[in-house]
Amino acid sequence: MRTEFPSPAGAARFGRPLAVVAVPVLLAPVVLAHPGARGAALLVAATAAFTVVAALSPGRGRRVTPGSAALAAAGLSMLVDLFYPGPYRLPAFWLPFEWLALLGLLFRGVRRLPDRWAGPVGALVGLAAVLLPLRFALRTPQGGLAGPVTVVLVSLLPTLGVAGASLYLRVLDARRERAVDRARREQRLEVARGLHDFVAHEITGIVLEAQAGQLPGQESEETTALLRRLEEAGLRALDSMDEMVGALRDPRSDPGAAGATGRRGLTELPDLVARFGATGGPRSTIDLAPGTADLLTAEAQATAYAVVLEALTNIRRHAPGTTEVAVRVAPGPGRSVEVTVTDTGDPSRGRGPLLRRRPGSGGTGLAGLTARAAAHGGTLAAGPRAPSGWRVVCTLPGR
Repeated sequence: MRTEFPSPAGAARFGRPLAVVAVPVLLAPVVLAHPGARGAALLVAATAAFTVVAALSPGRGRRVTPGSAALAAAGLSMLVDLFYPGPYRLPAFWLPFEWLALLGLLFRGVRRLPDRWAGPVGALVGLAAVLLPLRFALRTPQGGLAGPVTVVLVSLLPTLGVAGASLYLRVLDARRERAVDRARREQRLEVARGLHDFVAHEITGIVLEAQAGQLPGQESEETTALLRRLEEAGLRALDSMDEMVGALRDPRSDPGAAGATGRRGLTELPDLVARFGATGGPRSTIDLAPGTADLLTAEAQATAYAVVLEALTNIRRHAPGTTEVAVRVAPGPGRSVEVTVTDTGDPSRGRGPLLRRRPGSGGTGLAGLTARAAAHGGTLAAGPRAPSGWRVVCTLPGR
């Protein structure tokens, strides 16, 4: 649902002073009218002045909104058209001012009012602008329909032009608003991916290391190595947080730069697997075929890295009995790349979570990665493997 847009800076700065000047300018000629026609002149002048003030108003009031002011001006103008009591020539001076003000109200109403009001208000104000010349044409002594029809057609063309231009700008405003919302949503998703893919992975390792450190019988050397691994994991988590915060603070940063959060590629997978196996976990191996990284774009490589990272994190959390993990990255059919992560599992223990289940946690990692793989034209599948263990397979098309 669209909301009411703020008035442009020019309207807010100059609209009110112009309105203050326009009122005496439009009312002053009333004293020059014939004494018997001053009442009619005052009526026409006041209507024109009210319409001009409504058009020049910044539209920030709480009691009188731009929509209500436009409706009031259009309704008053059509009532004067219908019941004007004076000579036919008298409105000629004020008519151009009122007509231009109605066009201004039409432009602002169609472009900036909320959706449910833009159509009705624009139609009524446009009708008032089209019918305004009839205040003069219907009262000419010659009579006939040629004159009224001509002035209506002459007034209709500019009115349609103003309505079309304002509607076009409204569409551009809506597109720009959707683009901003889409960019903000993508930014939030990118931060969420970074938190899930990198920070959560490191924190999961820290928690598991801390749990292992509470076991009895720890030697001093083992404790020292444990603390060193905790420090390294914590520093990596802080680095990931710094990268995300830096990307949010600096809109000019290049999200595709090497090492940026969410853009780690296939060449960083050996270090990831080595760290995973060095933290007291299962034996971990990686088979990265030479030249595979050249087949994928930077974004596709980031997705492949995230798949492996998510699979390893799930092994830590849900497969404590795993004794061996194998990561394989190799060319697939055509120019595709296939990323496979398998673990042996432990038939005697099955798959049980080592970490305590937290409310609202989990359940979205593989689903989100499936969507990311699909966005690149790839697929992702995960399931049990015989005779035990788990397999995650992601296929991504090459560039």
